[in-house]
Amino acid sequence: MEKNNDKPKLRFPGFTEPWEQRKVGDVIDGLYNGQTPSRIQAHFWNGNINWLSSGELNRAVVITTREKITVAGQDDANLDVVPKNTFVMAITGLEAAGTRGNCGILGIDTTLNQSCMAVFPNKKLLSTQFLFQWYKMVAEYYGIRFTQGTKQQSYNAEIIKNLGICLPKVEEQLKIGELLSELDDLITLHQRKLNHLQDKKKSLLQKMFPKNGEDFPELRFPGFTDHWEQRKFSNVFSTIQNNSLSRAELNYVQGVAMNIHYGDVLIKFGEVLDISKEEVPYITNESYANKNPASFLLNGDVIIADAAEDETVGKCCEIAGLSNQKVVSGLHTIPCRPVQSFASGYLGYYINSRAFHDQLLPLIQGTKISSISKSALRDTDIIYPKSEAEQRLIAMFYINLDNLITLHQRKLNHLQEQKKSLLQQMFI
Repeated sequence: MEKNNDKPKLRFPGFTEPWEQRKVGDVIDGLYNGQTPSRIQAHFWNGNINWLSSGELNRAVVITTREKITVAGQDDANLDVVPKNTFVMAITGLEAAGTRGNCGILGIDTTLNQSCMAVFPNKKLLSTQFLFQWYKMVAEYYGIRFTQGTKQQSYNAEIIKNLGICLPKVEEQLKIGELLSELDDLITLHQRKLNHLQDKKKSLLQKMFPKNGEDFPELRFPGFTDHWEQRKFSNVFSTIQNNSLSRAELNYVQGVAMNIHYGDVLIKFGEVLDISKEEVPYITNESYANKNPASFLLNGDVIIADAAEDETVGKCCEIAGLSNQKVVSGLHTIPCRPVQSFASGYLGYYINSRAFHDQLLPLIQGTKISSISKSALRDTDIIYPKSEAEQRLIAMFYINLDNLITLHQRKLNHLQEQKKSLLQQMFI
């Protein structure tokens, strides 16, 4: 069945009636927004009563608030406690994409600040979960079209009441809301698993490499007891010539050489860049790409970003998976080649660890654009197990952990796309 003006494309069995176009004000019992108790009065704050601001709305269930107020603060601002399971939306600062469309379902009883609006549906006409799912779908568009103000764009009660909403009978709303709520819970579960793995990796990167000045890591594979080797960067690596092409001079069609841009280091590509699996842009200018064959990279070379507007500076990726491809290191990078043998992947993970990166922090220069020089890098220390077998175990451990993280990210992406598709098909 094709989607038309009064019926969605996808419905639960047994529901055939057309949906009805209404105004939000026609299907709610009321609206409420809060206030901020005086900040001058210290005894109004740090009490036991939850107080929610619009910045804490997360398009999910709100289970905590950053600030709490006292009974005196509640009385001063004449605040009502909004019960859990209420839908709340942000109503000010909607000129910002990050705030526009912010909303949530309360998982706690809480008071609100003046930038939050609680919406109380008429339960015979409108389901709270349906309202929540519908608003997340239309919020960006409605926030652009209907808010008022020049410097700061906002909703008010009258604007909200006049927003259009297309509704089925409440029985169908409940089924739609329940399905999408269960899918949200599944998405939240996978997001938590992903966050846990990412946090675990960050923690292990601090524990499996020795801290600066130490010879042994906090955690180690069984059977290895020797102290780790420490050498100057300049004694471990030689540098290779990079090129200065911008992204605008590259494309993803077949060319004469792949080009690793600094903005992709540890953002698009991980600690180990497997050339056989990743999509890397090409240089198409044959004379430029071939003018210095010595700049072509080999497996085991590392590419360090030497300038960035964020914490990417000093991060690296190690090249792997090369066969006959030509690869060069691009703009704002320092390509380096180890002068001794290392297990594949070890350097990529070590150079991105806190153990190494903490050495770089006092050497990074600049304010808006941060950078690090080749000469500064040369004075840092590289520390590694003497045994390549131990290096290999460390690298494989992190490679397997990254594969698991990637798997969870793909599952999460799939669920998010499934949710997006259902929203498009189940609503008008």
